[in-house]
Amino acid sequence: MKRLLIITLLGFGIWSLGFGEAFADRRSYVWTYEYMTMPKGMAEVEYYNTLEYADANTPKVSTWKHLFEYEYGITDRWDISMYQQFKQTNTAAANTLSYDGYKIRTRYRIGERNSLPIDTLLYLEYIGKNDLSALNQAEIKLILAKDIGRFNIAYNQILKQTLNSGGATEHEYAAGMHLEFSPALKIGIEGKGNYSAGSHYVGPTISVATDKFWANFGILKGLTSNANYIQSRFLMGIHI
Repeated sequence: MKRLLIITLLGFGIWSLGFGEAFADRRSYVWTYEYMTMPKGMAEVEYYNTLEYADANTPKVSTWKHLFEYEYGITDRWDISMYQQFKQTNTAAANTLSYDGYKIRTRYRIGERNSLPIDTLLYLEYIGKNDLSALNQAEIKLILAKDIGRFNIAYNQILKQTLNSGGATEHEYAAGMHLEFSPALKIGIEGKGNYSAGSHYVGPTISVATDKFWANFGILKGLTSNANYIQSRFLMGIHI
């Protein structure tokens, strides 16, 4: 894992040296949302690839999650997205790939950057399951962020509610901080977890960009006994 991380960081850093700044919804993190929405009338296609290893002692058992997103700016402060999800489960005996449901998301920025002491964004998501017998969910995020020169810090407070009478409520979080080395290259650290379950993760993140394309990569190590051993995510966006 360490060798993979070093090679990835070096490759992203070298690749980014020749490119300029991206525009629209360029992401700096892979798990943490920032104070940003898609500008009015602009659209982007994004792809998420998440890998989870539950246990270091069972390296043949893993889960790959593939997510495709279309995002559109309704106004300069308000956007909407549609996701399609696929899930691949690998074991020593078999590998299975299946459709895993959909999500509909909207975000709204309060004010403009630096108009408040902390930049604030509201996020609402509906999560629909492929299994019709499963219960759908709603996810609400309060996204707080602050830029200090080339340094950024962001925190997401997340509430996930199962949509039935007496449905389970989970309280989660994601947080990150990064330094912009150039308009094309940002390197930082992220953490995420579930307050309700007591699972927590932390690890490095790198983000690179051109004027039409951006890509991020992050690896998280589980810090608690009920967290996955390792999670990694590759995230990319193309402006259309």
